[in-house]
Amino acid sequence: MTPIVSIVMGSMSDLPVMEKAARFLDEMEIPFEMNALSAHRTPEEVEQFAKGAKGRGIKVIIAAAGMAAHLGGVIASMTTLPVVGVPVNSTLDGMDALLATVQMPPGVPVATVGINGALNAAILSVQMLALSDETLQERLDIYRKNLKKKIIDAGKELAKVTFKYKTS
Repeated sequence: MTPIVSIVMGSMSDLPVMEKAARFLDEMEIPFEMNALSAHRTPEEVEQFAKGAKGRGIKVIIAAAGMAAHLGGVIASMTTLPVVGVPVNSTLDGMDALLATVQMPPGVPVATVGINGALNAAILSVQMLALSDETLQERLDIYRKNLKKKIIDAGKELAKVTFKYKTS
């Protein structure tokens, strides 16, 4: 299997957040890889990864980072592949990572999801891939239908909950 999505994180401490992305890609049957790279501690390796990703068959990169959170932006500066940034809550309630990820200069975009939003990063990546893959689009449609069903079922369960002053 050749990976088409790469999940990159600054360190193993990001894994609990990024596992959500990995689980979703697994559920969608998309081959992916996971790498630990740091914009500040392994810049040469980041450059090698970013410049070689497209040639290895990668189509989307999901980059997580906390604190300074430069990983997504540095990778985006070295490839034309779409990069989805996941700001990780490691300090300052994740606001530092969010701002570092979302505030990219013109010409070097990083699509940014919410703090610790690895699942949304994976979903966005799959939506990009599904533009040219009808089978993948069908899997996404099923996923969305199941989301709707969960909420409808929750509403039915809530209707059964009773309180003295509950009117619904």
